[in-house]
Amino acid sequence: MHIDEEALLASLKRLRHEGPDPSIGDHLARIVQAVDDIFGYDGAGLMFADETRTLRYLIATDEPGRSLERAQEEVGQGPCMDAYLHDTAITTADAQADTRWPLLAALLHPRVHAVAGVPVRLAGGPVGSLNVYRAEPIEWDATDIQALHSYSKIIEQVVASALAAEEHGALAKQLQYALDYRVLIERAIGFLMGRLSFTADEAFTALRKRARDNRRRIVDVAAEVLGQQTP
Repeated sequence: MHIDEEALLASLKRLRHEGPDPSIGDHLARIVQAVDDIFGYDGAGLMFADETRTLRYLIATDEPGRSLERAQEEVGQGPCMDAYLHDTAITTADAQADTRWPLLAALLHPRVHAVAGVPVRLAGGPVGSLNVYRAEPIEWDATDIQALHSYSKIIEQVVASALAAEEHGALAKQLQYALDYRVLIERAIGFLMGRLSFTADEAFTALRKRARDNRRRIVDVAAEVLGQQTP
């Protein structure tokens, strides 16, 4: 779709220079709504990973968007999940028919078709995904992805500022907790990749299986693999 560059720049400037918000959640919700309003997508949303590297629903502009996020949370697959896991933009012309995620379509709202997602990054790695959807199948172009990346940068700045200010809201605490443990889990994944020649996905699957088999948290298993105590 055609991106109005003046509208994009004006929106980004306004969001960058807004004053401190009493709630990080309110600020993030405004950013996600701006993505939807400026570009005329049918909906937008934001997901963040927990300490198990599973994306969780955080914000959506409407019910179909919530179905997109909750469906991916339930089945563990989808374009937003892949944007986070592979740290790159992921698009689909029609999520209802895309064979990359065979379990997804049955749980999607019928209005959700074309989906695009980009990673949200902190501390050198992905922590979530910003996503948009259209109510009809379309092919996404480079301007859509560039715009989403621009807004993901604003989200990163908001979250980083809130954490640096030691904000004490529930969302800030959740994000800090997930970020702290993500670093530990990623280190354990890297260790297994080097020691056992695993891929990143194979290493994480091994950690998760060991945690489930022993009814333990995955972060505790990661700490054990690294030979250290959980913080």
